[in-house]
Amino acid sequence: MRTLVVHCHPDPESFNTALFRVACDALRSAGNEVEALDLYAEQFDPVLTLEERRAYVANPGFVEAKVQKHVDALRKAEHLVFVHPTWWYGPPALLKGWLERVWLPGVAFMPPAKKGQITAPGLQHVQRLTVVTTGGAPWWWLKVIGDPHRKLFTRGLRVLMAKKCKVAWLQMHNMNDVDATERSYFLAQVSQRLSRMI
Repeated sequence: MRTLVVHCHPDPESFNTALFRVACDALRSAGNEVEALDLYAEQFDPVLTLEERRAYVANPGFVEAKVQKHVDALRKAEHLVFVHPTWWYGPPALLKGWLERVWLPGVAFMPPAKKGQITAPGLQHVQRLTVVTTGGAPWWWLKVIGDPHRKLFTRGLRVLMAKKCKVAWLQMHNMNDVDATERSYFLAQVSQRLSRMI
C-alpha cells in the first residue's frame, strides 16, 4: 500500500519524533511503500499569503504550484498516517497550515457545483487514515469537551476519503505524567498496529 506519513514536531529528539521513526519502520517492514514528510525538518511554510488566499478558489493551481511535492504525495497515497502532538485541543499550527495550503480545491475536495451543495471528496483513493498523537490531557477531559482534535481528523478530513476508509486513532494521554515504561509500551503498541497495516 502506498503510504504517506506526515510528521509535525519541532524537536528531533522528542518522543513524537521517536513515534514517527517507529511508524515508518513498522509500515515498511509490513511491505508498504512509504513516503515521509517531516514538516519542521523541511521548514514547510504554513502561511497562506494574501495572494494565495485570493487565488484559492478562482485559481487553486497558483497555490498548488508552490507546494507541488506535497500535493503529488497526497494524490498518490492510499494510506495517510499523521504523527504529531495534540496542542490546545488540536494539531500544531504548522500541520494546520499544511492542511490549508495542500488540501486544496481540486486536490482534497471538489467545490460545490451549485449554491447550497456541499463539496465532493477529492481523496477517494485514500483507503486508510491513521493518527498517532500524544497529549497532556486525560482521556476523560477530552470526552467532556467533545474531543475536537479527533473530530477534525476522523470526521472533517475523513469525509474527503473513500467511503469505506478505515480509521485508526492511537493516542497517549497524560503525556506530562507518563514514565519511560509507559512510553516504551505505547511505542510498541504503535509498531504492532502499523506493522499489520498492509
